Amino acid sequence: MKKIKIISTFLMFVLSFPAHFMYVWFPNFITSIFFPVNESVWEHMKIIYTSILITTIIEYFIYKYKNIKYNNLFISIPIASTLGIIIYLLIYYPLNTILGHSLILSISILFFTYILCSIISYYILNFRKIKNEKFIGLILIVFSYIIFTILTYMPPKTPIFYDTEKSIYGIDK
Repeated sequence: MKKIKIISTFLMFVLSFPAHFMYVWFPNFITSIFFPVNESVWEHMKIIYTSILITTIIEYFIYKYKNIKYNNLFISIPIASTLGIIIYLLIYYPLNTILGHSLILSISILFFTYILCSIISYYILNFRKIKNEKFIGLILIVFSYIIFTILTYMPPKTPIFYDTEKSIYGIDK
């Protein structure tokens, strides 16, 4: 499982790059739910969530194929993803304020965040079985994407939702 988690960390990171452009390439309602629609910090948090979701789905099939024992896979997705978003923002904002915006810095923080998310997920997968974890996990994932959708189409007028490149909040209608 450790080897799979290490590979998954790199896969999450690699998936982040096409995820960044998915809405630009395929602008529609579905892609607006899962991928960033602008250059605001908040919209980029979808990259973390969706990359972890996709990678964990791939892990699920690998664990089944290789007959690897695990617990709490479905609940690991919203927990690791939400903590990943919090971790990223807690590191990004202070460093961005001190050092200014840097693409290299943002990407480095993203990779570090994925490492921590993989560690968190690993411990959740090895934690004792949580009752109804599939149901709870799926509900939390759906709820998270409902929140992403609402905040994409009706974002608060706060800096985290502001796209400095297009001078807009949310989706460009």
